[in-house]
Amino acid sequence: MKLERAELRVISLPLLRPFKTSFGVMTDKTFILLRLFGEGLEGVSEGVMDAEPRYREETISGALAFLQETVLPAVLGHDWENPEQLMAHLSGLRGNRMALATVEMAFWDLWTRSLGLPLRAVLGGVRREVAVGVSLGIQPTVQATVDSAVRHAELGYKRIKLKIEPGWDVAVVRAVKEALPDLPVTVDANASYSLGQLGILRQLDALGLDYFEQPLAWDDLHDHAKLQALMDTPLCLDECITSAQDARKALETAACRLINIKVGRVGGHLEARRIHDVAASFGAPVWCGGMLESGVGRAHNIHLATLANFTKPGDTSSSSRYWARDIIVEPLETEGGMMRVPPGAGTGVSLDLPFLDSLTRLRTEIGPVRRAVAGPAAGSPA
Repeated sequence: MKLERAELRVISLPLLRPFKTSFGVMTDKTFILLRLFGEGLEGVSEGVMDAEPRYREETISGALAFLQETVLPAVLGHDWENPEQLMAHLSGLRGNRMALATVEMAFWDLWTRSLGLPLRAVLGGVRREVAVGVSLGIQPTVQATVDSAVRHAELGYKRIKLKIEPGWDVAVVRAVKEALPDLPVTVDANASYSLGQLGILRQLDALGLDYFEQPLAWDDLHDHAKLQALMDTPLCLDECITSAQDARKALETAACRLINIKVGRVGGHLEARRIHDVAASFGAPVWCGGMLESGVGRAHNIHLATLANFTKPGDTSSSSRYWARDIIVEPLETEGGMMRVPPGAGTGVSLDLPFLDSLTRLRTEIGPVRRAVAGPAAGSPA
């Protein structure tokens, strides 16, 4: 598969409603979209880095420079037999896992389209649909949270995840658990607590949560191991895990009992699959988290979540929960708490280019001639 050219865009997609976490409030999702072209086909992915380094250390501006100046010039114009060969060529580049994932995932889409196979089949997936939960941002009131949780439970979602932070935790979790005693409820702190708040963490531990996601610092396995030894609730790590080595160390030291795999966070599908396999060897379940992706990233997540050890419901809920209109043509909607894998080759989704153009803040073409286009996109490259 010869990579002939690439297109990078910065997209800003408005959210239907604000989404609040301990990081702040989001009213739109701004992200990098990569299109790779070769042999008459196209592969697409999106970057999950944010404008500011609040979740992990990568940023949109830094990733754009790295992709334009280093990564894409290194892979364009060459024939690649498979994603393993492509990523082996880039293996000397340290860090920047989100940026590297953007290239790797687009190549997976392009390559599997050339094979005429769905991405899930080549990854080794064993399902044609995946179980789905919902992630609820911090709401204005406890009652609003309960009402939203109950509404989503009635729609068939198989897990409720509550975003929490110090001061917005025990009361809201208790209220949701009382309203939905038989549905798995989890919490995600996005690294907003410390061991100095052990009293609050123990109160949360007593509420019968299915698991507690990333309570402590984004880069600290040691304190998570200390906390897990003091809690009955299984800890789930997210931000801390960027590689299979991280996963092994976390599970060996009992810093967690399950892992949230975000393919964009860990460097792409190859490393996500390695983490999946490491967790399976420890008997630890995994699930597929989300970064408020558009339909492009959501489709990649759905395909990944078909692997056997993804036994917990993921965050790949209906696109219509987030967007009035998505950037893909195909609807990604759940039914009875299950998300069907998009049929067809590759990820199985295609871009709504006229709508995408209206959302584009920057477009850069990389190939024989590179040029940047500021403002609304001037159509697709020839």
